[in-house]
Amino acid sequence: MGGKTERIRTTHAGSLPRPPHLRKLLAAGFAGEGVAAAELAEASAAAVSAVVKRQFKTGIDVVNNGEQGRESFFTYVQHRMSGFGGTSERAIMRDTMTYPGYRERMVRASRGENAVNLLAAPRAIGEVRYTRPELLHAECAELAAILDDLGAAPGDAFMSAPSPGIIAAAMTNDHYPNLADYVDALAEALRVEYETIAESGFTLQTDAPDLALERHTSFADRPLGEFLDFVAMVVAAINQALAKVPRERVRLHVCWGNYEGPHHLDVALEDIFEEIVKIDAGALMLSMANPRHAHEYHCFERRRLPDHMKLIVGVIDTTTNYIEHPLAVADRLELAARALGDPTRILAGTDCGFETSSGVSFVAEDVAWAKLASLCEGAAIASRKLFG
Repeated sequence: MGGKTERIRTTHAGSLPRPPHLRKLLAAGFAGEGVAAAELAEASAAAVSAVVKRQFKTGIDVVNNGEQGRESFFTYVQHRMSGFGGTSERAIMRDTMTYPGYRERMVRASRGENAVNLLAAPRAIGEVRYTRPELLHAECAELAAILDDLGAAPGDAFMSAPSPGIIAAAMTNDHYPNLADYVDALAEALRVEYETIAESGFTLQTDAPDLALERHTSFADRPLGEFLDFVAMVVAAINQALAKVPRERVRLHVCWGNYEGPHHLDVALEDIFEEIVKIDAGALMLSMANPRHAHEYHCFERRRLPDHMKLIVGVIDTTTNYIEHPLAVADRLELAARALGDPTRILAGTDCGFETSSGVSFVAEDVAWAKLASLCEGAAIASRKLFG
């Protein structure tokens, strides 16, 4: 994650809008339809090249491949691991069930053409093992080659991989004796991704929405203590998978679900804080722009972020087409920096991705890029105020 700087660097949470043809191919593959591997690879490569160049042009400092070739931020593992098939019975986010009018609207929106439905992910029906590392190596090599052509280095980029907890929660278990065994198996499989990404020179982003989201999903009807036990179990599993990865090469992304919903049942950051900071990561990325969590910077006035961790502040809401004013972005960064007590320890980021599931996005593509441009402008304003 680098040392101290005299300006606020910019990044984002991972997924970026995909072109229509690529969405169509990814949706067909998710649905089990025949997709020519060469056609998918060609479409993905073109999309990755375009999206990396556009990030640098927009002013993003720490870029990625936009997750272009992945059908979603976690179900893509079914193509790289053994043991998955059928369809999961995923618990629905409880807040979306509270308001029938909203629920009807959400269902309509999720039925878009060429959309990958994460509520219909495959489930574990056999032993989970990482069986196709060549797909991961190709993905890393592709991004490295594009960066090299642009005169950038792998250290200027990150690549994401899911938490074992989000896979276990959304790709439900129909094979292992219990949840703990399933999570451990997933962690061992994910070790391949975590280590390979870091060995390729990139920063690894571990996407762990489960560490907050599952409170109002899988654990909606259970005591907070049981959810915190789940969080502790997943944290231990992630650290197990990260054992050989230097923590300065890891950043952890935690969020409460990337959807425009009520979110009135979200667990407080303060409730999960002491567990999530136990992960061996050099940075923590949090949603801090959306209306439900914009106040969470106060947590850092009461709780100490470990000295080795930076904070990637979500200053852009990825579920609304409002383009944040650069001054609003700057204000959010200043508030976080003051709460943390050290502006050199913050980066500017987004709450989540713009298309975490291919074909499902709340934000129009051109608006998404305008929001990222505003992020960069706001970070520059905050840098002048905080560093002089």
